[in-house]
Amino acid sequence: MSLTARFLLGFAVVATLGLFVLSTQLIHRVERQYFEAVEEPMVDVANILAEVIGGDAEGGVLKPQAVERAVRAAQQRQLQAQIYNLSKTRVDMQVYVTDAQGRVLFDSAGIEKPGEISNHRDVNLTLMGQYGARSSRASERDPLSIVMYVGAPIRHEGRTLGMLSVAKPQRGVLAFVWETERWLKWSILTTVVLMLLGIYLAARWATRPLEVLTQHALAVGRGERSTSPRMPGHQMKTLAKALEDMRDALEGREYVEHYVQSLTHELKSPVAAILGAGEILQGDVPEPKRARFLQNIRAEAGRLRDLLERLLHLAAIEKQKKLETNEAVDLVSVIDRAWDHLALVALGKEVRLEREVAGALVVQGDPWLLELAVGNLLQNALDFAPRGSAISVRGFCFEAKIVFEVEDCGPGMPDYACARVFERFYSLPRPDSGKKSTGLGLCFVKEVAQLHGGSVELANREGVAGAKAMLILPA
Repeated sequence: MSLTARFLLGFAVVATLGLFVLSTQLIHRVERQYFEAVEEPMVDVANILAEVIGGDAEGGVLKPQAVERAVRAAQQRQLQAQIYNLSKTRVDMQVYVTDAQGRVLFDSAGIEKPGEISNHRDVNLTLMGQYGARSSRASERDPLSIVMYVGAPIRHEGRTLGMLSVAKPQRGVLAFVWETERWLKWSILTTVVLMLLGIYLAARWATRPLEVLTQHALAVGRGERSTSPRMPGHQMKTLAKALEDMRDALEGREYVEHYVQSLTHELKSPVAAILGAGEILQGDVPEPKRARFLQNIRAEAGRLRDLLERLLHLAAIEKQKKLETNEAVDLVSVIDRAWDHLALVALGKEVRLEREVAGALVVQGDPWLLELAVGNLLQNALDFAPRGSAISVRGFCFEAKIVFEVEDCGPGMPDYACARVFERFYSLPRPDSGKKSTGLGLCFVKEVAQLHGGSVELANREGVAGAKAMLILPA
């Protein structure tokens, strides 16, 4: 699981649990406060109506007829009250009245029959001088048929003559409660989604430098030329520098070990040839043979010099992580200069250059490195080109890339060598002499191409003899 996914999952679990507990408490609290908000004005209404009935009492006898008429008349009214999203069309508040013994005098809902003794909690508590309130179901089968009752004492000349209770069904209040609950749930859900989106973006932002460093480490592990990425923040910069220092240390150790082994192997043959020729020349050797042995010594010494020069060039470029010189370079001029260096060798082999370049080919890079790379490709083609043949050079632009192709008419590469031609010190025998080169030229070309953000390919030509090398660089 990625680091971003871990951040997101952990936050989602914590946020969901926290908001679930919070929403449960909020919904419970909202429901309670709605009922409290409804009960408070019911207390006012009950006491006002109780005062009206108490004022009409005569000789200690209650006369609730005026309130009864008013309540029934109000219940007959057709209302057009739009309370936010609730449309109220009728009065749903009920009233019932009892005397001091709890005997029902009037019930607008018709639940309590006149003359019956009521033993409900609101009646008993109110007649005892306490706050009388209760909630009861109108139907035992319907959990939403709960009715709230609030009682008030009816007093006349200091005496309690009875009580009045105001009733309000909770169903009307629940419409507000449910609407608020729906709003709360959608708000919490939207908040969770936005928070998850925010933490995802924050996690991506926070882990992006680690992802860049990971890709850089993987590229280094694959042997690609990858420059150290720029990191934000002190910690990430320190981590990137530590990773780069570790890479340099490991590559330097492996680099030295590999080169010592390879160089030792490559130096054995020419050194042995020079030592052998020197021992022979110490004796009495005829002049023709002496000249031949001296020529061998000069040839092997030249091979050693060429090997050391190429090694120095390759070692210098392999240590570069980016171009030290970066300017606009005309590839046509580079081709001309590289061929001029090989003109005498080509004339001796009677090999001609056939060039086909489509317009100006301009790349960004180091002109000296590009000239060496192109020269190595031309030298390689010249080594394998038969006497009297031609080397074809083409340059063109394709999909924002500059492509430089070199084709020869030689024997081509055997299948076993196709995957190894860019290895250090790997070389094939030349058709004319049977000798091998230093095996560093194509490796050098590969390093130059990668340093310029490009690539190099070498393959046999299709249908005809010879090989084709392609140097591909960004335009």
